[in-house]
Amino acid sequence: MEVFGLDIGGSGIKGAPVDLETGELVEERIRIPTPQAPTSEAVVETSLEVIGRFGWDGPVGVGFPGVIKDGVVHTAANVAKELIGFDLQGRLQGEIGNTVRVVNDADAAGLAEMRWGAGRGVEGMVMMLTLGTGIGTALFTQGKLMPNSEFGHLLIRDREVELWASDRIRKQEDLSWKKWAKRLNEYLATMEALFWPDLIIVGGGVSKKADKFVPKLETRARIVPAQMLNIAGIAGAALAIEAFPRHAPRAATPG
Repeated sequence: MEVFGLDIGGSGIKGAPVDLETGELVEERIRIPTPQAPTSEAVVETSLEVIGRFGWDGPVGVGFPGVIKDGVVHTAANVAKELIGFDLQGRLQGEIGNTVRVVNDADAAGLAEMRWGAGRGVEGMVMMLTLGTGIGTALFTQGKLMPNSEFGHLLIRDREVELWASDRIRKQEDLSWKKWAKRLNEYLATMEALFWPDLIIVGGGVSKKADKFVPKLETRARIVPAQMLNIAGIAGAALAIEAFPRHAPRAATPG
């Protein structure tokens, strides 16, 4: 089965058809920069442009950097606050005329790693970290996803950790790999105290340079680089069609 995977990020929107048997991209991905003023209309327009370039007519899975409940955006820290409350799933589904499922982008990457990558066949608690503009997290227990964990927003030293230890901050502050790893170790110690994971998978664009910093990370759990690298977000987004076959039920209105 083939599903289109769309990965909406703070700097780019990229996508390609994905073979759900292998996790491979069926065609070379297309990337278009995220609009400088990423309003809901601009994000939808750019997303449709990426999908349209393939002449795609089928289901679409979407990863978005924020909390997603029943296809609705509830946080958008690294995109635009204007998107909060927007039914991205419903709007795209109406435009495309096919099934669309929207999930948190770190959850999408985690789904890909659990199916085809470093988490394949692993039991117990698995934690996926995506290090980039922010810090995304995904938690799995016995292979089951706990959606929307968003632990990049924990406070450490009175700051959100993604504003202190993300890859963007490493670049902005010109931190050495050693100094950056020290910050990550402080964050990981907090996460281990809370969740006691059995495996930690380090993903995001910087995972291509895992040899520079992963050996400097100190954890009780086994810690490994992600294997899916830059296609994890697209491939995992496509898996959302399987992972979330139906809408979640909406909460009852009080009274």
